[in-house]
Formats: sequence, structure tokens, C-alpha cells
Amino acid sequence: MALIGLVRVSTDKQKSQRQHDALDPICLKVFEEKISGKLATDDRPALLEALSCLRDGDMLTVQEVDRLGRNLLEGLIVLNDLFQRGIAVKVLEGIAAGEHTERSLILDLALALSEDRRRDIVRKTKDGLEAARRRGRVGGRRPVVDDDKRATILARRQRGESIRTIAAGVGVSVGVVHKTLADAKKS
Repeated sequence: MALIGLVRVSTDKQKSQRQHDALDPICLKVFEEKISGKLATDDRPALLEALSCLRDGDMLTVQEVDRLGRNLLEGLIVLNDLFQRGIAVKVLEGIAAGEHTERSLILDLALALSEDRRRDIVRKTKDGLEAARRRGRVGGRRPVVDDDKRATILARRQRGESIRTIAAGVGVSVGVVHKTLADAKKS
């Protein structure tokens, strides 16, 4: 019996070290993905790789059930597939902590709560952005290119300078220069 770990965070900015600290010492191999848990299993390459690595008698190990995903239906499909193949699931923390060889109310409930938490996060984020807009604030990153930089980029390009030279001179990325030039053509 081998323990195979799955670490998941939703974005590149989130840290996965806490999950690795829990799984690395006990798992033969740990797969990591930085992708939303709401996605279908087929859209999660690391999960698919972990699932294909598992054999009868092995255990898929996660720190918490929501690392399997935050989509109830997809989570149940993954669990059913694993249990039918003779593969157990080990959850280290949370209400479903323990080893599972078949579906249970507590495991299903933990997956349902994960999906509900994701919906709640999305709703609160949306509400916060709407409240900020009502106060006159606009969400998102501040623009990298102000009017002065835009004028400089356009003038330097008209003089025939390369995009890389412009980017280095203005202190922005090549992509920002491309976008600025493309936006100027649209206007």
C-alpha cells in the first residue's frame, strides 16, 4: 500500500507549503496543482496524474477534503471511481479526517460544505467589489502605463525603436509595450 498525496491551491500566489509539510513525510509521491477546485476532473492535470498513479490498495491522501475539489459532483465522481478501484482516501484534517474506503455521509457532507464555501467566497467578493464601485472605487490592478509613459512609448515607436528597447527604456515589460501599441491602433 502506497500513500499518494495531492496538494492543491487555487492560484499561483497561494502557498502550498503547509500541505507539503503534512504530506511529504508520509507519502511516496505528492502531486501539486495550482488550479481552481471548481474545475472538472478532466481539466486538472495533476489530479489526473495522481489518479493514474494509484493502484488497488493505495491511498490518495489530502490534507483536507476540499483539496480534492470544491465541486460536489466532481468530488463524488472522483471518490466513487477510487472506491470502485479499491483505492482508499485519507484525509488528514477537518470533519472528514480519517481513512475512507467507501462513501459516507460525513465525506459527502465535507465535499458539499467545500462547494458551499466556494460559493460564499465568490458571493462575498462580488458584493465587496459592488460596494467599492458604489463608493467610486474601481477594482483591479492600477494601470502600469500612465499618459506620459503611453506618449513616450508611441513616440519612441514612431522613431523606429524596437519594442524591447522601448520596454527597457520606459521600465515596463515587452507585453505592456505590445498592449499599448495595440490599444493605440484601435483608437
